[in-house]
Amino acid sequence: MEWKRYLIDTFEFNDRTNRKLLDMIGLLPEQAEAVRLFSHLINSQYKWMARIVGDPKSAEMDWWQPVYKYNELEEKWEDSLKVWMDYLDSRSDADLIEDVEFTGYDGGRWAAKPLDIALQLNYHSIHHRAQIQTIIRAQGLTPDFVDYIGTKYRKLQ
Repeated sequence: MEWKRYLIDTFEFNDRTNRKLLDMIGLLPEQAEAVRLFSHLINSQYKWMARIVGDPKSAEMDWWQPVYKYNELEEKWEDSLKVWMDYLDSRSDADLIEDVEFTGYDGGRWAAKPLDIALQLNYHSIHHRAQIQTIIRAQGLTPDFVDYIGTKYRKLQ
């Protein structure tokens, strides 16, 4: 399997569906929890990349803070995604399966493959997207259809 292409495709899918969420979040009467969850997705992308590149400040970065203002989410999302897309563009499949070391939650040294970190970020995005979809529905709005298959199937005559 060509991992690099798969990861780029997966980040692109999450980008399209998360942008739909941003539009819906803007319509919510109570945005706080959805904004908090979306901010967490952004922070996670930043923190994991900081870990991969060995940024000494990565251990100080928080998964949940800062919580951005709604009108900042799109720009922050684009930036956190660009960091990942640039990283993937500059790497080979071999690079993606070679362990990187980082400082973990306990201050200890840990290792993981960039491939697995990227998969985690995308799967994690699906998890929180579902939570935000539930918030949208609970506030009386109909969330957009964001299932992966919706981007792949087609109606035949």
